[in-house]
Amino acid sequence: MNNHGPLAGIKAITCSTAQAGTVPYMLMADMGAEIIKIELPGKGDGSRKAGEVNNGVSSFFETNNRGVKSFTLNLKNEQGKEILYKLVKNADIFGQNFSPGAAERNGFGYDTLKKINPSIVYASVSAYGPDGPSSDLPGTDAVGQAIGGVTEAFSIPGQQMRTGVASVADEACGIITLSGILAALIHAKNTGQGQKIETSLIGSAFRLMGWTMTTAMWRNTPPITGARINGSKKRAGIAACFNDIDGKPLAIQLDPDQWKPALEILGFYDNLVKKGLEDLGLAFESEEKKNKILFELSKMFATKKRSVWIKILRDSRMVTAPVNSMIEASNDLDIIANNYVSEIYHPDLGHNIKIHGTPWKFSETPSILGFAPKLGENNKEILLDLGFDTNQIDQLIKDEII
Repeated sequence: MNNHGPLAGIKAITCSTAQAGTVPYMLMADMGAEIIKIELPGKGDGSRKAGEVNNGVSSFFETNNRGVKSFTLNLKNEQGKEILYKLVKNADIFGQNFSPGAAERNGFGYDTLKKINPSIVYASVSAYGPDGPSSDLPGTDAVGQAIGGVTEAFSIPGQQMRTGVASVADEACGIITLSGILAALIHAKNTGQGQKIETSLIGSAFRLMGWTMTTAMWRNTPPITGARINGSKKRAGIAACFNDIDGKPLAIQLDPDQWKPALEILGFYDNLVKKGLEDLGLAFESEEKKNKILFELSKMFATKKRSVWIKILRDSRMVTAPVNSMIEASNDLDIIANNYVSEIYHPDLGHNIKIHGTPWKFSETPSILGFAPKLGENNKEILLDLGFDTNQIDQLIKDEII
């Protein structure tokens, strides 16, 4: 346990699996909280076998469960439930991402646990949210992207829609859940009153769409896809990617006031004027005009190396960047300098591995990155802390309760 993080002294008990259900607590562990992850005896979280698995170490499980403690417990057994209740009594947070209603049926719903600990912050993650017609259905990141509008936002005209490789709904849900937990935790510390927080994949993905979704709702029309052309016919801005002479992509984002100056310093403006395409607002008139503008931009960007274009734009303080592959991103100088990626020695693998760093920098209480636990690694420690002796622990093992 990290005793020096900003969340040192905070304890969470989680019955959470997959990604959206575990990311909040992994981030809390980075920040010094004690996280006790409840797993099924003998089996554990199914995601221990997901991703790249080497010598029993899973890239998926390691990413989403580092720094937590593993405690195996049979929650279908009454004695197992009693042990859970002992843990909850002295905890600050309880988290679960079971299908809606399952926690209640199995004896660890919010109404049950708040009787044991009135100040408990209870976080529940689902796919569709607690109240809609699909609330009892299972779901994954793809559901969040599809229902929340993300899939259309990243679609390419004329191509079949698809959900993205990055688990943006899962990750957004994890971070939104974390922020809700911390807000409720402050309230509980100030008042002694706990509460239940409910988040979902679709709600998180929908929030992730931000002002783009607001604009679509106000206009009641879908966004321009293939490139992000924002604003209106009178004042249009653009965010798009183009390939250079070597086929290497770069990204640009220009607000309406930068459109013409950028074209001029790049040497593109006169060519677009000759073709009657210098007005970006034409993109709002038709798909054909939008495509003509993008086609001409693509041809011009393809005449030189992206380093040339990037220097020209950055020298004028305009927004541009190379488009990294995922491997390039992990080696990016800014990513490395800010410790957004870290390299640590993993004892079970016997060599260094690259992992996510932390997205926060605390001046006084820096995060400390741990490892994901082996199944049941912390059973004895946790039970001894609850007052069980070694004979009782041995009996719990024989009875398949842990």
